[in-house]
Amino acid sequence: MIGKGSDEQQTKRVIRAYQAATLAVALFSAIWTVIFAVNGLKAVAIAESFPVTIALVCFVLVSQGKFGLVNLVVQISFLAFIIGFSVMFDVPEPGSPRVTHLFLPVLGMLGYLNHLRRPSRLQLAIMGASLVSFVVLHAADLRLPFAEPIPPELRAVGIWMNPAIAALVFCSTIYILQKRLAAPSGMARDLVRAMRRGELTLAYQPQVDREGKIIAAEALLRWSHPTKGAISPATFIPAAEEVGLMPILGGFVLQEALTTLARWQADPQTTGLTLSVNVSASQFNESDFCATVRELLARHAIDPSRLQLELTESVLIAGLEPVAKKMAELTALGIRFSLDDFGTGFSSLAYLRSLPVAELKIDRSFVANITESDRDAALVRSIRALAQDLGLRTVAEGVETPAQHAILHEVGCEVFQGWLFGRPMPLAEFEVALSAPPRLPAAAVNLRSARIATG
Repeated sequence: MIGKGSDEQQTKRVIRAYQAATLAVALFSAIWTVIFAVNGLKAVAIAESFPVTIALVCFVLVSQGKFGLVNLVVQISFLAFIIGFSVMFDVPEPGSPRVTHLFLPVLGMLGYLNHLRRPSRLQLAIMGASLVSFVVLHAADLRLPFAEPIPPELRAVGIWMNPAIAALVFCSTIYILQKRLAAPSGMARDLVRAMRRGELTLAYQPQVDREGKIIAAEALLRWSHPTKGAISPATFIPAAEEVGLMPILGGFVLQEALTTLARWQADPQTTGLTLSVNVSASQFNESDFCATVRELLARHAIDPSRLQLELTESVLIAGLEPVAKKMAELTALGIRFSLDDFGTGFSSLAYLRSLPVAELKIDRSFVANITESDRDAALVRSIRALAQDLGLRTVAEGVETPAQHAILHEVGCEVFQGWLFGRPMPLAEFEVALSAPPRLPAAAVNLRSARIATG
């Protein structure tokens, strides 16, 4: 499990920030479009309307949660626009230097920010092209043969306005960069270093069937710091969410999990095991998430039916339709989906009607009180009945006592997970546990014996 709870709020904040930025760009460009049109500069006005269109398109994409696509559209479009505008209209004149190219360093820094969030050669190429273009346009009087310089009276306004706006955006970008690299107590920087140094590992918590046999595991992220020791996910996951590192961490978990699945698939004793991987909202809503999963499956030659992705309702911040489409695409490969923390949200029933979910995980908060609270016990029975009617498997997580297991066993849950059957453990220790004979808690054994005796 790599990220829950604050995923939804984090995604909402990101969407609002992107929407505000795109509307600001659209408004700024629209003002210049009107100014040029009023002054009879039709060609310049048409060119200036291009950023308005791009910004509005990006606003729509942001509202749909397609952040990866937005970044590429913004960077490539504005790189082309700034270069074209600089050599066509904003050509240097005596006493009037070129100023449009001042936005190129900002564009380069945006590429660097995106590269930190998700390493990409394309982002590095955009960053390099932006910086090289800035140097060339600043040092050389490049212009097209048919260039149409902006009139001096309008250039006098742009000479002050564009540098001011560029400086403001540049400072804002530096602030964002500082926030990304300097999370509370340097946690974000430590996380990046931890991935490079191999400090992050996966632990595997067993999932057992009704006979007590281990049939699956859930991959859980763990961090062993060289000086601070083991750091709780409750500490480093919020820091990763705050600075946008969850897609990178999630990619690491998925890569390590599929490496383990490939190992299990090659061993006849473990080839039937299923591995569950929790996917955060920010990771799942990446535009290339499906392509990344397909690539990893092909690289490791893994049977997709052995991989199960656990999602929480927070992924639906991007909208039900795009999430359902992405889930259907992965389900077609053979991947199964589990709806985690079921029963804690407000719209779970509506989601079950539209999403290709194969499994419900009963939230540990219900399991914890099932022996003391008749209401929680009734809710668990209702969830199990609903799952049975829909043909879904139920997994009870957080099972810690034989009494809890006995009730869940009687209710009809198919799979159980919790400290009663094993804490999260290193891979080698988990594989040793597989060879141990199935062992049901005494309460469940006594319950089953009583039912056999009574017929």
